Amino acid sequence: MHSIKKILLHLSLVLGLSVLFGFLFLKVYLPVYTNHGETVSVPDLSGYTYQEAVDLLESTGLQYEVSLDSLYSTELPALAVLKQIPKSSSQVKSGRKVYLTLNSRNAPMMKMPNLVNGLLRNAQEILVNMGLERGEIIYVPDIGINVVLEQRYRGVSVPEGFEVPKGAKIDLVVGDGMGNQFLQVPNLIGLDEDEAEFLILGSGLRVGSKNYAQNDSIPLGKVFMQIPGSGSQVKTGEPVEFWISRN
Repeated sequence: MHSIKKILLHLSLVLGLSVLFGFLFLKVYLPVYTNHGETVSVPDLSGYTYQEAVDLLESTGLQYEVSLDSLYSTELPALAVLKQIPKSSSQVKSGRKVYLTLNSRNAPMMKMPNLVNGLLRNAQEILVNMGLERGEIIYVPDIGINVVLEQRYRGVSVPEGFEVPKGAKIDLVVGDGMGNQFLQVPNLIGLDEDEAEFLILGSGLRVGSKNYAQNDSIPLGKVFMQIPGSGSQVKTGEPVEFWISRN
């Protein structure tokens, strides 16, 4: 009988210690080990430079790793953050690693499409879809209205297949639809610069070089010379060069 009581006492002691250790493990050790209840909100790193993003992550107790894949955006500087995993505002444990995708240092090269003989509207859509920008539209005399006659990069005509960086501005030479019609050059002498440009464009001509020089007989800011001269017969879209009085 005495031995049975002793066994029951030992069993009770073992059971009690088991319950105690279980309680301590669940309520003390496990929460401390897993940082239970201690989470960090992932900051929004979009647009931050690499160093800014690193500083911000380290200040919030998060780690980082740069993805080997890179993207490119013309709107952000090189090495700016374009993508992050986990996303911003995600609740993660302190010390969690955030994966960063950075903007490439160099723009990827792209082959020029053939825009010549297509409509201006279609050419603009093609450029946008390829990640290129439409630059200046240069109208010249041609029977085809809004038909692309030439594609230029940095002032030089480029053929189909020519490589340009993504985001490059492509100038388009476009027909005005009026062909080789002859027009009379208006008189620009004595006009302001803006008035001269408005009159040239309204006459179906193009604004050529604008030059500035001193002239004692014409007030400052006024046109005192032009080429071709007033009354000259020129083709539609021809440039008109003029000089403006300035100190």
